[in-house]
Amino acid sequence: MKLVVGLGNPGRKYEGTRHNVGYLVLAELARRFGTSKPRSRFHGHVVEVDLEGVRAVLLSPLTYMNRSGLSAAAARDYYKLANDDLLVICDDLNLPLGKLRVRPKGSSGGQKGLEDIIRHLGAEDFPRLRIGIGSPPQGWDATDYVLGRFSREEKAQIEQAVRRASDAVVAWARHGIQHCMNQYNTPVQHNTIARDRNNSA
Repeated sequence: MKLVVGLGNPGRKYEGTRHNVGYLVLAELARRFGTSKPRSRFHGHVVEVDLEGVRAVLLSPLTYMNRSGLSAAAARDYYKLANDDLLVICDDLNLPLGKLRVRPKGSSGGQKGLEDIIRHLGAEDFPRLRIGIGSPPQGWDATDYVLGRFSREEKAQIEQAVRRASDAVVAWARHGIQHCMNQYNTPVQHNTIARDRNNSA
């Protein structure tokens, strides 16, 4: 049993914003692997999935980003999961657009959702998958940037990153964090791009 938490902000106002890439990955996973309709639980939306033989629950907190820990901790405690069975997916403005970084534990790095989850769990030892959204242009406020939407040029890159992140979640669930890190903490190769395009055709 695994718990996958995708971070974002609820409501139409925030749909498609950089801060909501965690939601986008969960939507892709639900589309591919969903075995139930969305339900309201743990201060969020829950969908059950079968990740190629591994039962998992996808949780999209509806508490707003900086209170994500309330939702994540409630779900973890309900299912009585160890922290290493919880994966948090979030944006990262310190990574280049579309780059993935998987880690087994660590600090929040300034990401408010991760920061709140760490506070509620009382620990940093849970896996996380960060998706790069690029840095704010010079003179931009970081908050305005993460709450802004991707440009037309950026959308193609982030859509590919979402598909790749979904694959990474499956790899983590089936083979563990080390395998996932080995496979996905590397630059995207051209043959990967071509394969993703073929798969989505």
